[in-house]
Amino acid sequence: MKKGFSTIMSAQFFSSLADQALLVGAIELLKSTGSPAWQIPALAPMFALFYVVLAPFVGAFADAIPKGKVMFYSNLIKIAGCLMMLFGTHPLLAYAVVGFGAAAYSPAKYGILTELLPPSQLVKANGWMEGLTIASVVLGILLGGQLVGPHLAPLLLGLDLPFIDTGINTPPEAAIASIVLLYIVAAIFNLYIPRTDAPLQPLGHGLVGLVRDFADCNSRLWKDKLGQISLATTTLFWGVSGNMRIIVFPWAAVALGYTTTQASNLAGVVAIGTVAGAVIAASIMRLDGATKVIPLGIGIGVLVVGLNLVTNVWVAVPFLVVLGLIGGFLVVPMNALLQHRGHNLMGAGRSIAVQNFNEQACILGLGALYTGMAKFGFSTFTAIAIFGLIVALTMYWVYRWHQSNLKHHGAEVERLQALARCDDCH
Repeated sequence: MKKGFSTIMSAQFFSSLADQALLVGAIELLKSTGSPAWQIPALAPMFALFYVVLAPFVGAFADAIPKGKVMFYSNLIKIAGCLMMLFGTHPLLAYAVVGFGAAAYSPAKYGILTELLPPSQLVKANGWMEGLTIASVVLGILLGGQLVGPHLAPLLLGLDLPFIDTGINTPPEAAIASIVLLYIVAAIFNLYIPRTDAPLQPLGHGLVGLVRDFADCNSRLWKDKLGQISLATTTLFWGVSGNMRIIVFPWAAVALGYTTTQASNLAGVVAIGTVAGAVIAASIMRLDGATKVIPLGIGIGVLVVGLNLVTNVWVAVPFLVVLGLIGGFLVVPMNALLQHRGHNLMGAGRSIAVQNFNEQACILGLGALYTGMAKFGFSTFTAIAIFGLIVALTMYWVYRWHQSNLKHHGAEVERLQALARCDDCH
């Protein structure tokens, strides 16, 4: 890997770690203030909101400015959202501001990989990126659970600044204050991300021009015979997983009788399987063979439905490890293929913005569906069953879609796979 890759990975790890720890802090803050139960699952769509709203602009912005600077500015926005939550802004609104920063951050963090590395290293790079990101998601949830738990929270509340009343008096407030430091660490790493040789692309002319440009990019990726398959797969995967990491909290409470801290500990076992799946995929999968993993998505849907049958922690742990393993093995090659096609069609930043728009729109839609079910009294088990069926049926449809492409557009699919095998082809 080229120089600077480890700096990018470090910046991404700490920024994502803080995002997820803040999610748990927000959940506990909503619980401690007696907020309605439906506001907890509403955190996921609120975080996704700006990914959808800003999609036409953040990709072009990431291609017009050195991506290390984009990541630094985005982390400053996350810090602002974290401080808003700490000092009294409603958690849903404050977490949406953090999502604003994440929406601007994402095209830069993924786009810089395609600028820094050749296609032959993209799957491996994505293995590292997805492995570290997923690990940071789960470790962040674990960390957040401990920060609001009975052991660390009293220690944090016992730390006082002389002659200054910080107004931090509860465990979730102490946790959120600590998370600010993680964002600062990520911002420091952002400052050392190298500038690549990729030329900067000028912004479009005005808001209307940017929207038209984004719509054209979105259309091109959905029409591409490999781009459409990888985009459909990653959109569904992240749409479901983005909501499942919140749904696991009420599931653990109902199925296992767990508290917020205990549920966050249970979430940690998913990292073992997911990171292992990502590492295995990065080691043995080639970019031109990424579509071979599509049937695994059907298996993920079946396993999600099967989660309703788990009522014992000794069954839950290996079950979640296997679920994570399959998910990690699925998403790494498909994500790399999507980045490769997007980079060739429109540029790294714009392609990641299209990817984020579709994935976060799926999180937003499914999150709104779950929030509505929670508001109207549907059980957690019903929501999980619906999510699993959506995954299984949709992934079966994607599989049939790809088989149709091979049958009716075989020459075009082969041409695109040949490009994926060549580092110097465009």
